[in-house]
Amino acid sequence: MARTQPYAQACPIARTLDVIGDRWTLLIIRDLFLGRRRFNEFRQSKPRISPRLLSERLKRLEEQGLIERAVLAGYPPRADYRLTAKGRSLFPVLFAMGSWGFEHLFADEPELRAEVDAFLRSTVPEYVTMSDAAAVTDLPGGQTLGGTLVAPGTETPFAQSISSPSSDSA
Repeated sequence: MARTQPYAQACPIARTLDVIGDRWTLLIIRDLFLGRRRFNEFRQSKPRISPRLLSERLKRLEEQGLIERAVLAGYPPRADYRLTAKGRSLFPVLFAMGSWGFEHLFADEPELRAEVDAFLRSTVPEYVTMSDAAAVTDLPGGQTLGGTLVAPGTETPFAQSISSPSSDSA
């Protein structure tokens, strides 16, 4: 059964989980990064989420300012969902989770890992930027250069660079 009460702790991880820690929420955010925008497109993701639960999650993401909803003209009424700058700033979180998954859960499946990597590179511009930056900054012993990941060719910390208005046109 899903958690119904917030953690309500003075901890940034717990507070983040209060917003995105419910089942399906990160997968919906992932799908938005992959270009899905409409209710039925989210429903086509595997495994399928119930319409009621999807509606609840989308409404909550909108209330939290992570997505915006635009009603499209026509009949029947349809909505288009897009990540806001605040929602796009979650990409480093998804990237870190995906990197961990690649390292620990795809070790015995190099072909599948390469296939997924190629798909993400062709679909999600932020993935290319972070993957290339991670390849440059990875050092022996898990160290990185500096303390903040900076988008290539800029002086801007990466979380800010992916939420810039120019990246919203993708």
